Amino acid sequence: MSEIVLPTKKAPPTAVSPENLMIFSKPKVGKTSLLAALDNCLLLDLESGSKYIEAMRMEASDIAGIKAIGEAIKAQNNPYRYVAVDTVTKLEDLCIPYAEQLYSKSPMGKNWFKEGDGGKAKYGTIIGMPDGAGYYWLRLAFTKVTDYISTWAPTTIFLGHVKDVMLEKDGANFSAMDIDLTGKLKRITAAHVDAIGYLYRKGSKKNILSFKTAGDVTCGARPEHLKNKEIVISELDEDGKLITHWNQIFID
Repeated sequence: MSEIVLPTKKAPPTAVSPENLMIFSKPKVGKTSLLAALDNCLLLDLESGSKYIEAMRMEASDIAGIKAIGEAIKAQNNPYRYVAVDTVTKLEDLCIPYAEQLYSKSPMGKNWFKEGDGGKAKYGTIIGMPDGAGYYWLRLAFTKVTDYISTWAPTTIFLGHVKDVMLEKDGANFSAMDIDLTGKLKRITAAHVDAIGYLYRKGSKKNILSFKTAGDVTCGARPEHLKNKEIVISELDEDGKLITHWNQIFID
């Protein structure tokens, strides 16, 4: 074992652009079109939402399909610079059967798929288990899959939908926008990524990607050039052509 040398001074940053990025928005704002325009980006389409646009895409309808795509990517020496998952909301749904498989291989879940009054026959899915016991297995499955996808390319981009949550503050109700994931999965995913941006439309021609941390939107970024910033990420020119500004996000 080599000797461990402790640092005696601050080291410079070893990364500039985000290696894992989350973008979430309301429906039909243009997430898919935006990612389709990113050079050398494979769009992993889980919602069949890219069929009407020109894109470098692969579709998957279950975890087995995702695994097969990953094996093909690795067999061809990981040719993509970016992989975009469209969407994590749908990926969570696809992970439920996988979570049941993981649970069934544990001592406590060995009877999950057996006929009878217990297990799947009783609860329907793993998340129907009492006291939220099944959510641990869903989080485990989701983390395994996202970690696997993150090995496909240097940068992974996760697309998500907005979930409107009604909160009460000082006696008044207001709507807080957040990533549409279940419970702790939201926190796990947020901790995994380097930046979270909320995509919204400004006027009829510009889309803004906001990394501003605010009380009503969960956003933020570790890279210095994105911290608390709002960036015009795309706009339509006079001929209606989509112009993107990904060079404002990925600067190295």
